[in-house]
Amino acid sequence: MTAPNTKPFLIVTAPYYTEISAMLLAGAQDAFTKAGVAFETLEVPGALEIPAAINLAIASNRYQGFVALGCVIRGDTSHYDIVINESARGLQTLALRTQAAIGNGILTCETMEQAILRADKAQGDKGGEAAHAALRIAEIRQMFGLSA
Repeated sequence: MTAPNTKPFLIVTAPYYTEISAMLLAGAQDAFTKAGVAFETLEVPGALEIPAAINLAIASNRYQGFVALGCVIRGDTSHYDIVINESARGLQTLALRTQAAIGNGILTCETMEQAILRADKAQGDKGGEAAHAALRIAEIRQMFGLSA
């Protein structure tokens, strides 16, 4: 049997919408606490910077997995489409290229109301879901004998 990994997880947040970010972060922290694993947090300016920060953290070899948290709400320009597509593509590329355990909790919403419903621990708990996804992929990595 493989020894459990003692490296922490890293939660990377883009707190553009501070209320939403706080709810997402609370959900992820609660999930990790309940799972009995250590975690650290890191803030970046926006959702587009999350994959770059996780890429740097992967290179440090200090973490067993990652959670990306942020929120993008549609505005009047095409910037929304660029941010949601490129942040998701960046995270997926990292996961496939590096075999990193990454939970994507970047919300993509039409309205603030939708974001609140998805971020709130008592309703959507998307921060908690992203942490659970990272935990599961980390377990699968261990199952296949891959070290973090």
